[in-house]
Amino acid sequence: MNTEQSAGANNCPVSTPEGKDARKGAVKRTPFSKFKKVHSNFKSPLQVCESAKVSPAEEVAELVRRREQLDSEIAQLEAEGYRVDELEHHIDMLHEYNDIKDIGQSLLGRIAALRGTTTRDLYSQFGLELDD
Repeated sequence: MNTEQSAGANNCPVSTPEGKDARKGAVKRTPFSKFKKVHSNFKSPLQVCESAKVSPAEEVAELVRRREQLDSEIAQLEAEGYRVDELEHHIDMLHEYNDIKDIGQSLLGRIAALRGTTTRDLYSQFGLELDD
């Protein structure tokens, strides 16, 4: 990108693409502003300060420590009688329940729209609690 001075009265620098069209003159991408930051480079709000950066060796050590912690938690849960396959079954059932609940709420919303009422009113008509 080339930076050129515009021919206008405000003389703001503008960015133009390189190539054969650069001779035709620059087109401003932003209007004139008294604020200098409009024409400055973008600065991300998610800056990481230099002191917060971790070396790869420290990161690996932290990951190993976290893995050992998780392994000990798994061993403790297995000692308490929990089985992985049983937990996976319960998780699958929860996913299915949530899918069915989402479909039910969607249907209630459509019925409410057709009847010109609120979903809250339909909950009471169908004997449902708002916490369901």
